[in-house]
Amino acid sequence: MSDVKNALFLCTGNSARSIMAEAIMNDISINKGRFRGFSAGSMPNGTVNPLAIEQLQNLHLSTAGLRSKSWEEFAVPGAPQMDFVFTVCDNAAGEVCPVWPGQPLTAHWGIPDPAAVEGSDFEKHRAFVEAFRQLRNRIELLVNLPLDKLDHIALQKHLDDIGRVPETAASQV
Repeated sequence: MSDVKNALFLCTGNSARSIMAEAIMNDISINKGRFRGFSAGSMPNGTVNPLAIEQLQNLHLSTAGLRSKSWEEFAVPGAPQMDFVFTVCDNAAGEVCPVWPGQPLTAHWGIPDPAAVEGSDFEKHRAFVEAFRQLRNRIELLVNLPLDKLDHIALQKHLDDIGRVPETAASQV
């Protein structure tokens, strides 16, 4: 693996969770310089959820360049080679993914869909805040792993464990 690791976050529509994960990864990487985040969807809906953009902007994360796109963009010659691929929704986890060049490590980090929440504006905003918190916790755990000291099997175990961490304890691992 190279010094900067590419991480692709997948969700079916690529409009909320995977978009937020991309922005979080790139925000964290400004300081650590170890990762670059990307996002895509199996059936992208073509637009980024406005509440996802609002959540990112409220926390002063860059939204420049964020767009809903197909995962096929990352499975063609010339695309950035991924070191990690994470599904962040249960639907995408159950789909047959493209063959990723370079055989990246993969893990499922399911997060409830904030865009599916019905109710008041407060309840909808709260769902995006919570999804962001869960994604940030998991990405922080990844970024802080001693990658140079872990073999392939140990690293895969850590990635899987991060996806299974109860959210109330995620920041304590």
